[in-house]
Amino acid sequence: MTAANVYESERRAVLDAARAMHRAGLVAVSSGNVSARVGPPGADLLAITTAGKDYAAMGLGEVVAVDFDGEPVEGEGLPSTEMLLHTAVYRARPDVRAVMHTHSVYASALAVAGEPLPPLIDEMVVGIGGGIAVSAYAFPGTEELGAAVVEALGERNAALIRNHGLVGVGATLAEALRVCEMAERIAHIYAAAKSFGAPAPLPPDAVETETALFRMRREAGGK
Repeated sequence: MTAANVYESERRAVLDAARAMHRAGLVAVSSGNVSARVGPPGADLLAITTAGKDYAAMGLGEVVAVDFDGEPVEGEGLPSTEMLLHTAVYRARPDVRAVMHTHSVYASALAVAGEPLPPLIDEMVVGIGGGIAVSAYAFPGTEELGAAVVEALGERNAALIRNHGLVGVGATLAEALRVCEMAERIAHIYAAAKSFGAPAPLPPDAVETETALFRMRREAGGK
């Protein structure tokens, strides 16, 4: 492997995750973005989808490796306009090695309504860490948005981005994708349940026990 493609395998993994995100219907056209940390611990490098990519024709050229200041390391093209969101999460959460930002319909509807998603299903707490909070509004592509999302995320693996969409994180790209798929499915369940009345959250003791399991899984690297 030459110096010109040191991070090719990591970039390809991000490409595969972005394609999977698109196939799952979590984004449309060129919306959303995906990244993963690359390099040794403390390197402050990431592989991230580029701005204005087209998922239908997406190739390795639509993923670049950059440092946390956006300086190019490998590949051509500009990193996603939401790069500051990704780097804010990585700086705040050393346990996170992958970030996925989606515009899925039901999660986005909750984000527009400013309505958090309560802990409704056991797997949600074990996999996401509890209910999903809504961030304060901030303009897209700004440091303020990154800070707002980090605050809403806390120790959990997902946050709703006010008037925007969803962010899911994980120790791996596969985990970040699972989180986003789970959040969208539960947001759909929540919307359907509201047609029957007020959805009932899980009992507090169940949430406490399952949050402890979530923390144990996180310490084990998301396994």
